[in-house]
Amino acid sequence: MTLDQATRVKGGIGQSTIRPDGIPKLTGDFAFVNDLFAEGMLHAATRRSPHAKARIVSIDIAPALAMAGVHTVITQEDVPGDPLFGLEDRDQPVFAHDEINYWGEPIAVVAADDRETARRAAAAIEIEFDVLEPLTDPEEAERQGSVFRHMKIRNGDQDLHGEVVVEGYYETAMQDQAPLGTEAGLAVPDGEGGIDLYGPSQWVHADHEQVYPCLGLAPEQVRVHPSGLGGAFGSREDMSLQIHICLLAQITGRPVKMEYDRSESFTGHVHRHPSRMWYRHEADREGNLVRVEAKIILDGGAFMSTTNAVMANASYFAVGPYRVPSVQVDGYGVKTNNPTCGAMRGFGAVQSCFGYESQMDRLAEKLGMDPVGLRLKNALAPGDRIPTTGQLIETALPAAECLEQVRLMPLPPPLDSDDPRHLPGGTGLTTPRSAVKRGVGYALGIKNLEFSEGFDDYAEASVVLTPAGAEVHTSAVECGQGLMVVCQQIARSALGMEHVAFVHDNTSDMGSAGSTSASRQTQMTGGAVLEAARGLKAEVLKTHGGDDLNDEGVWRDGSLVATMDEVCANGPVTFHTQYRHPPTEPPNETGQGNIHADFAVAAHRAVVDVDPELGLVRVVQIDTAQDVGKALNPQSVIGQVEGGIMQGVGLATMEEMVVDRGRILNANFTDYLLPTFLDAPNVEAILIEQEGSWGPFGAKGVGEPPTISSTPAIVAAIADAVGKHFNRVPVRPQDITGVL
Repeated sequence: MTLDQATRVKGGIGQSTIRPDGIPKLTGDFAFVNDLFAEGMLHAATRRSPHAKARIVSIDIAPALAMAGVHTVITQEDVPGDPLFGLEDRDQPVFAHDEINYWGEPIAVVAADDRETARRAAAAIEIEFDVLEPLTDPEEAERQGSVFRHMKIRNGDQDLHGEVVVEGYYETAMQDQAPLGTEAGLAVPDGEGGIDLYGPSQWVHADHEQVYPCLGLAPEQVRVHPSGLGGAFGSREDMSLQIHICLLAQITGRPVKMEYDRSESFTGHVHRHPSRMWYRHEADREGNLVRVEAKIILDGGAFMSTTNAVMANASYFAVGPYRVPSVQVDGYGVKTNNPTCGAMRGFGAVQSCFGYESQMDRLAEKLGMDPVGLRLKNALAPGDRIPTTGQLIETALPAAECLEQVRLMPLPPPLDSDDPRHLPGGTGLTTPRSAVKRGVGYALGIKNLEFSEGFDDYAEASVVLTPAGAEVHTSAVECGQGLMVVCQQIARSALGMEHVAFVHDNTSDMGSAGSTSASRQTQMTGGAVLEAARGLKAEVLKTHGGDDLNDEGVWRDGSLVATMDEVCANGPVTFHTQYRHPPTEPPNETGQGNIHADFAVAAHRAVVDVDPELGLVRVVQIDTAQDVGKALNPQSVIGQVEGGIMQGVGLATMEEMVVDRGRILNANFTDYLLPTFLDAPNVEAILIEQEGSWGPFGAKGVGEPPTISSTPAIVAAIADAVGKHFNRVPVRPQDITGVL
């Protein structure tokens, strides 16, 4: 089937098909994991550390056990299996035992008849601490050698230097994914010593690999089921409550449910790594980049989580989508007593992009060049090599095209209203229109797609024919991004059938689809579905001597030769596949190699209005052009673009977890500020479709690029409005006014 034929199948690729989970979510009928219920279930609560670093002198659980309605209390001594877990390294205790490593670390969990009793019982546990001095300064951690990973990248002639030099120091704050649904889960004993887990997961097989060893069970005794998530953005890659509720269910023999409130959600999941970055850019007088030096420190917090991979991304993309013949990058992912950091949309590329794009604006100013022109002059293209790793770019990479398209998009009209809703500060702090300054800023970002560095990245899927139509089976997690509809569309186009259902399988029924992260599921699970659908169709046509397939059955020369009932006379027909992307490899000792499977770029232009006297900012409009390969569901892609941009708006203007001596001071939606509907700028998006990707029908992942370069574009626009550069995000009112 040609691409043109595929796009003509009803509900197939290239169409903005309605999502199967869309209407239930809109009407409130969708069952999120928070909504799950089991007869006779108990409720659980966690007792957490009030200190960032301490020794546990004693724990007395008797006051909790004495309370009516309390069934059990579990500490580290009660863990029957492996006492440690972790996504990349098993360095995290199920419960803190001898030493506290971060504020909010779990020490015990309680199971009780109801949620309120469980919480009161958890608070009643008596714990004596010997409080210690926490290590919270990431630069001090680097000096002390408290480092998870040091990335040392040297590429090109290290003696090359340019005539024009700019240097800068930059910081990005700790940002929270802030999914609307808090962490929740339900563990159900199967009556035979095993457990069924319904939890907050982006990768059920990774959860499974961490859960069953801690329970002391065999792998087949634990089944992890994909469950409805109210958002994720990286926060659900790591364990939160999964092991705890499984242990409680194992000990009590009853179903156990736990649900975090908003404050505990901030404590219970990983966050975006805060960064400190030092940059030096050197160019010739014509604006050609000659050399870039960077030192990047990411604060990983108490445990490794995905810090090693995030640090790798921050380092590999420290230079951005630009040709640079000489590169020196040192990246440090450090271990502190701050909250643990891990995956968040953009995964290291967000921090670096703010650094290198700020540098490009400063370099353009020093050269007296147009900042867009400077970027176009140095933009990478297919046939170039990634400046850090030396990897040849063999797939489409329309960096210059994205930037040119954004520059050509019409600007919004001038501010002509005194309506406070259209002014910086809104109705809370009104600003006269005469005081408002408008600014425009540009940024260009790049990120890898899929897992890298030689990781065995694959996705399994099955496509099944039944008399009622086709079914797509996978364990891949849908966390709001539209995976289900895309898999249906791919199967429809590949099979030539309209009736395609999507089925989530658990870890016992289906092999891994990998994580719903790294912008990978459309390419990976989508690739598996395409391969399985094509294999199934070829098998059915060969068996029945046909040349075409649709919902009625098998056809040959325009005549029906086997109905769907006849095709499935001996039961459903299944084709299973395990799909892999082009191979990658680990870096050599100086960071070079074919590290990544694919790349994507996006350009952003931000228009902002600023009140320089009060330091207030209103983001008026974001224009973007993004490299998508092939838009399988254009409306869904636009939704991803808009959502990703809003997270970029948040990081640029307001989102910051305030951490003092390891303690989160604003773990709630009152003090942790998120952009609301009234803060949302108008977004105009162009989808750049170019052949060249190996994804299904040429598609690329689209989830992360919108967040990466939207933040520096907004900061550049603020700088343009007020005539000064900024070296940290979010940009606070005092950064603009210079007055604390």
